Amino acid sequence: MNDDEAWNVIENPHMTEQAMDQIDRENKIVLIVDLNADKGEVQDAVETLFNVTVKKVNTNVTPQAQKKAYVRLSESDDAMDVATELGMM
Repeated sequence: MNDDEAWNVIENPHMTEQAMDQIDRENKIVLIVDLNADKGEVQDAVETLFNVTVKKVNTNVTPQAQKKAYVRLSESDDAMDVATELGMM
């Protein structure tokens, strides 16, 4: 996956107090992604853009018809670094 395709999958970071807590406690980042993107595409996009290893991806669709992806990174990668790169911090 190239960078342009990856940015088409990831729309923006989800910035709430709960999402910030997950960065610190669970090494997870929360992203709003394309409604048609599957977990594999989200994983590929995050790994391509931020040069990290994704351990697990969970998704859900909100009542506002947005898809949230909860991306857990491996222990060797830091979610705080990715959040900083996304402009969340």
